[in-house]
Amino acid sequence: METINIKAQTSDDSQIEAIKAFMKALKIKFELSKDYNEDFVKKIQQGDEDLKNNKGRKVSIEDLDNLWK
Repeated sequence: METINIKAQTSDDSQIEAIKAFMKALKIKFELSKDYNEDFVKKIQQGDEDLKNNKGRKVSIEDLDNLWK
């Protein structure tokens, strides 16, 4: 038996279910794994919500430029 890694970029759960059904139909053993840090994703989602609720902070181009100096 040979093991290969395949990354699929899906846009919704129905695509994941379709991939699972395909693998089962071909009688291929498989396992699913998430290749990301859930805490990081939560922080990004919280940041998006904060921006929608005007809880952001404005930074000038000069301030950004000074970060790299």
